[in-house]
Amino acid sequence: YSIARSEVFSVDDNGTIFTTNRLDRETSAWYNLSVTATEKYNIAQISSVPVYVQVLNINDHAPEFSEYYETYVCENAVSGQVIQTISAVDRDESIEHHHFYFNLSVEENNLSFTVIDNQDNTAVILTNRTGFSLQEEPVFYVSILIADNGIPSLTSTNTLTIHVCDCGDADGTHTCSHKDFMLSMGFRAEVITAILICIMIIFGFIFLNLGLKQRRKQTLFPEKSEDFRENIFRYDDEGGGEADTEAFDIAQLRGSAVMRGRKPRRAARAEMRSLYRQSLQAGPDSAVFRQFILEKLEEADTDPCAPPFDSLQTYAFEGTGSLAGSLSSLDSTVSDHDENYDYLNQLGPRFKRLACMFGSAVQSKN
Repeated sequence: YSIARSEVFSVDDNGTIFTTNRLDRETSAWYNLSVTATEKYNIAQISSVPVYVQVLNINDHAPEFSEYYETYVCENAVSGQVIQTISAVDRDESIEHHHFYFNLSVEENNLSFTVIDNQDNTAVILTNRTGFSLQEEPVFYVSILIADNGIPSLTSTNTLTIHVCDCGDADGTHTCSHKDFMLSMGFRAEVITAILICIMIIFGFIFLNLGLKQRRKQTLFPEKSEDFRENIFRYDDEGGGEADTEAFDIAQLRGSAVMRGRKPRRAARAEMRSLYRQSLQAGPDSAVFRQFILEKLEEADTDPCAPPFDSLQTYAFEGTGSLAGSLSSLDSTVSDHDENYDYLNQLGPRFKRLACMFGSAVQSKN
């Protein structure tokens, strides 16, 4: 024997059906099973029959309040005044109609209220004294016992909360519920307003940071960038040689306020000869390199067009062995009548021819 697709019932080899899990009539009152019988030595002989299981009811649920009650009593209430009507429900199925009994719990020691059973599954709560104080006792908790007519009978204790209200000149407590509703709505409105204000502050802070960052990007060295643009001179024409002075404005280049200062040619030549003599007697870590670095440092410090921020100065020092002057045509207009070329005689046999040429040229000029 076998039962198809059932997690609650099972069947043994004798065909006895038994439960494998707990049953709850309130969850499922009926189960439809399909029991299959198969011959042991001839599995082709098989048959199935439906089995219907009804779960019988037992009284396993106690009665309880049918809803949540919001109860109010006025400060000027008189004794015997009805303030609330209550009812109960039971999840158990009853063969007869449910009948509930209401009474104060035996543990209830509050004598300010009493319960009257109406014998129709409802009860009323009455005041048992005259006058209440909102400042002294704003809230009362009344324990109410509810029993059903099941076998065996089940009971439950439910707590009714009663709020003392200042009703003013009104006789009813409907104004109290209206006040509580408006109070709760006002509280919700305040919470929503606070949340919206916080969100606006957060977004404003974000937008402010973005604006400040954008402003920093726009105002980064504005004056220096304008100076750079004004002091750039561009010449795409290489000129026609030393005699060509119309390809560019030589006076503009020399007269620019931001042009670096240039030493006189005579002083530069004399300094080159001095450095050359020192280089013949010194190694790579000599004073020649130190002097070279110091001159470049002073030149960078006194440069008016140098940027105001830190920059990398790269110097490619190739040595002082060559005494050749600048080959640029920018210096072609400088006269050199008083130049003395006697130092060429000290450079060795290779420069003897140059010494004769330039020495004879100087003598002829003189």
